[in-house]
Amino acid sequence: MTFFLTIQNLPDMKNRIPYLLVWGMLLCMQPEQVKALGGAYQSHDPSTLIKDGSKYWMFTTGNGIYAAYSTNLFHWTSGSKTVFPIGTWPSWINSYVPGFNGTFWAPDCIYMNGKYYLYYSCSTFGSSVSAIGVATSPTLDQNSSAYVWTDLGRVVSSSAASDINAIDPAIFRNSDGKVYMSYGSWHGGIGVVELDAATGKVKSGASVTRVAGGNGADWEAPCIVKNGSYYYLFANRGTCCNGTSSSYYVVMGRSTSPTGPYTDKNGTDMKNGGGSVALGASGRYIGPGHFGLLTENGSNFVSMHYYDGNDNGNPKLDIANMGFSGGWPFITRDWIAAGLYRITNKNSNMVWDAWGCTGASGQGIAQGAWNNLSCQKWNFTPVGNGYYRIANSLGGLSADVINCGTGAGTQMQLYAWLNNNCQKFKIEKLGDGSHILTPASGARIVSVAGSSTTAGTRLSLQDYSDCNCQKWLIATTTAREAVNDLPLVTEEIRKGIYPNPVHKGKLLHISAGATGKYITTYIFAGDGKLVYANRQLSSNVIQVPAPQTAGVYMLRVMSDEKVITQKLVVE
Repeated sequence: MTFFLTIQNLPDMKNRIPYLLVWGMLLCMQPEQVKALGGAYQSHDPSTLIKDGSKYWMFTTGNGIYAAYSTNLFHWTSGSKTVFPIGTWPSWINSYVPGFNGTFWAPDCIYMNGKYYLYYSCSTFGSSVSAIGVATSPTLDQNSSAYVWTDLGRVVSSSAASDINAIDPAIFRNSDGKVYMSYGSWHGGIGVVELDAATGKVKSGASVTRVAGGNGADWEAPCIVKNGSYYYLFANRGTCCNGTSSSYYVVMGRSTSPTGPYTDKNGTDMKNGGGSVALGASGRYIGPGHFGLLTENGSNFVSMHYYDGNDNGNPKLDIANMGFSGGWPFITRDWIAAGLYRITNKNSNMVWDAWGCTGASGQGIAQGAWNNLSCQKWNFTPVGNGYYRIANSLGGLSADVINCGTGAGTQMQLYAWLNNNCQKFKIEKLGDGSHILTPASGARIVSVAGSSTTAGTRLSLQDYSDCNCQKWLIATTTAREAVNDLPLVTEEIRKGIYPNPVHKGKLLHISAGATGKYITTYIFAGDGKLVYANRQLSSNVIQVPAPQTAGVYMLRVMSDEKVITQKLVVE
C-alpha cells in the first residue's frame, strides 16, 4: 500500500505540522516493506546516521520519534518502537510548548558517556514557541533488555519571534572533547551553544551565538563538521514540506571556530546573507535537506531527505558522498570517479566478464575468473545523480539490461549506447566499502543468481536479499593487458599446450581431455586486441593456427569447468 501526499503553500519549517500529522498517520497504516534507498518512503528530517553494533540507525520527524535501522546503509527497516510511545510525551513539554500534540521534529543522536543522547524538537503551528529536549538510552537495539529511553528534560527553548527558534538540533563533538549544539529555524536565525559534555545540557555560563540568518529569513536545519583546521556550517535555505514544489537547498560556510564567524567562498558572513550553495535540486532529487555526516571506513556518508520527483514528491532518505577540494567540501551522489575498473563479486571473487571476450553486440555479461583481459575491464562514466554508463573496454559497448526487462532473472548483455534507463546504473556504497548496482529502469539489483561460484554464470537482476552475491568491489585497473607479467604455468599445463614457442602461421596443439565438451579459445595481442576466437566441440586435441606476426600473446582456453590463461610466444 502506497500513499501520495501533495500539500500546498507551506511557507516555512513551522508549518510542517499539518503535513507531518497526515504523514505520521499514513506511516502507521503502511505494512512493513523492504526499504532501499531508491524507495524508502517517509524519511523526513533524518538525524545524523549513527552506528550501534552491526546496525546503523536514523531517527526522523514523526509521532513519538520514528526510528529505522540498516546493516549496510542501503536496505532500511522500520523500528518496531518509537522513542516515546505514540500519544505520549514528557510532561515538561506542556509548560514550554502549550498545545504540543506529540509530533516531534528533526531529531539528532550522538554517543557519549556510554549512552546515546537523542535530541528532539517540539513546536507549535505558526510560532516560535518551541523547545529542544534530550533523552538517553544505553543502546539503540530495540530487542535488547537494556533498551529504554530516559528523558533528561529541556535543553533550550524559545518564545519570542526574535529568538533563535528552538528546533532542528545538530550535535557536534570537537577534537578537543568540547560539544556544541547548532539549531534554529527562520525567526532569529541559526545559533550555536556549547553543551556540557558530562550532562548533555547547556554548559553553565555558555551563551548562544548567532552564526547565520536572522530577521525571519529562511534559514534552518544547521549542522557543523570539521575537516583540517576549518569548521564547516551547513544549513538549509528555501522552504521544505511541499513535495515537488519544495525549494529547499543546502548552503555552507567555514570558520576557524565552531562558534563562527562563518563565511562563504566569497568571504561573505552567513549572518549577512552569505552561504555558498553545496547542493540543490537535481533530477528526481528535489528539496534536499537536513545534512548529517557519518564517516565510516574512510568514506563520508552524507544523510539527508529529498522529495522524489519520480514518486509524487514523497520524502525519502538519500545518502550521498562528500569530498574536499581547495579547502571546501563538495557533495555528490557519485561514488566512483570516471575511469577504468574491474568489478568483483564479494561472494564468488569473480569479475564482470563479457563472456566470449569478443566485445560483440549481444554478448552476455557473466562472472569469470580475473585474467586481466580487456573484456573484464569496464569504463565508468558518470551520467548524473549517481548513475553511470558502464562500457566494456573491449569494443566500447555498454552494459545493458536485455530488452529493458525488469523481471527477476532478466540478464545483461553488451549493446550500443542508447542513453536509456536500461543502460544507466545507480551505484550506491555500503558501509563495508562494497557497492550495489541498480538499473535506472527498475528496482532489482545486479546479482549472481543463486550465489553461484561457477565461471560463466550470467549476471541478472534479482530482488534485494542482502546476499554477498549482490555486492560488488570496484577497483581501478589499467588498460593494457599485462601479457609479459603473466605467471609461468605448471609443467602439466605446459605439456598440454604445445609447441610454445610456436612458429608464426603454424598449428598450436591444445590437449582438451574428454571429448564432447565445448571449448572456446582466444588469442590476444599484447595491447589486448583479440586476434583469434573459436568455439568448438572438443576432441582429444584441438588445433589452433598461430598468429602470422611474431610476438608475445595471451592464450585463453575456456571450458565449462575452468579457464586457463598463459603466455604464447610466436616466433
